[in-house]
Amino acid sequence: MQLKNFKRESIIPLPVTFISTVSEDGVGNVAPYSCLMPILRPFDLICVATAGVMRDTFNNIKSQEEFVVNLPGVDMMDKVIPTAKFVPPEVSEFELAELVEKPSKTIKTPGVDGCYAWMECKLHKIVAEEYDNFPYALVLAKVVHLEVRDDIYNAENGSWDVEKANPLMMTESNEGMHFCTVKDMDFFEPYGAMFPNGKDPLAGMYK
Repeated sequence: MQLKNFKRESIIPLPVTFISTVSEDGVGNVAPYSCLMPILRPFDLICVATAGVMRDTFNNIKSQEEFVVNLPGVDMMDKVIPTAKFVPPEVSEFELAELVEKPSKTIKTPGVDGCYAWMECKLHKIVAEEYDNFPYALVLAKVVHLEVRDDIYNAENGSWDVEKANPLMMTESNEGMHFCTVKDMDFFEPYGAMFPNGKDPLAGMYK
């Protein structure tokens, strides 16, 4: 079956994250974002795509130059719509969605308590463009502090228990969002398998 080009989200599973920010007036903001990706394995950069650059999250990132990417489990799926609603900037989604602030370690912006991981980020660069007269922006940020719940992370080999974390994900349809999660297939391949000598050239960075 051939689909319209813009219906990518109908077949691409997306992560659900909560981005928390603070306005110039000190109002906490939380919004769900799925168009987020790391930028290459050696880098500490991430990229967040935002459509319609008049969103409170985007304005707060521009003014404060920091934010937190919070990674929720499926137990927080009921918080997606309350944080996605369009409300005035003076309304805090922390209060609206009954979320608890988690103090950050390196920036002023708090994270969202109850998630399984948190990325404290400093703004690196904003690329603002238009496509078919629709404004969008790519927010590039440096991860300055990365934290994960101790009970899901294996510090010896850097792996984590995805079934215990139950990361919240979604697919889309014509009617809306369908929430899901990931499953560990118990199948492993080392990075070095991609190279002729069997050695990962970036292995040293993990020691």
